[in-house]
Amino acid sequence: MNFSKLEGEIIAIIRVRGRRSIKPRIDHTLKLFRLHRTNHAVVLKATKPTIGMLKIAKDYLAFGKISPKVLEQVIEKRGEIGSKMARDIIKPKEVAEAVFDGKRLGDFIDPVFRLHPPRKGWKSVKNPSLEVIDENIDPVIKRMI
Repeated sequence: MNFSKLEGEIIAIIRVRGRRSIKPRIDHTLKLFRLHRTNHAVVLKATKPTIGMLKIAKDYLAFGKISPKVLEQVIEKRGEIGSKMARDIIKPKEVAEAVFDGKRLGDFIDPVFRLHPPRKGWKSVKNPSLEVIDENIDPVIKRMI
C-alpha cells in the first residue's frame, strides 16, 4: 500500500484483529489510536506521525480515505455524545463538513465509532489491506454501519 498518497487526507481506521498474541509496540500504537476492540473505528487526518503509526500496526488495521457522505452516515447511525446518540443533539452533515474543513471530530462527538462486523465478512483478517481497494474504505464502512 502506498502510504504517501494518504498524507493530508481524512482517513478512517478500523481495527480488524483482536488482542491475542500481539506485540507490545503494536498494542501501544492501537491504544494511541483509541482502538481497543475489534470493529472499532476512528476518523483522523493523515499526518506524518499518523502514517508512521499506521505502518507499525498495518496488520491489525484496515484504513483508507473516507468521503463526506459516508462520514455523515456513520455519524448519524453510530455517532455518540456520552451515552446519547449524536443525531439527537447535532446535525451530522454539519459535523462532516467541519471535519473536512480542518476541525477535529473529537471536538463534536466521541471520536470512536463502535461498528458492526461487516456483512458477508472480511475477505481476509490476516491481510486487511486486501479489503481496501484504491485506498477507499467507503464500501467496507457501509457494510459495517
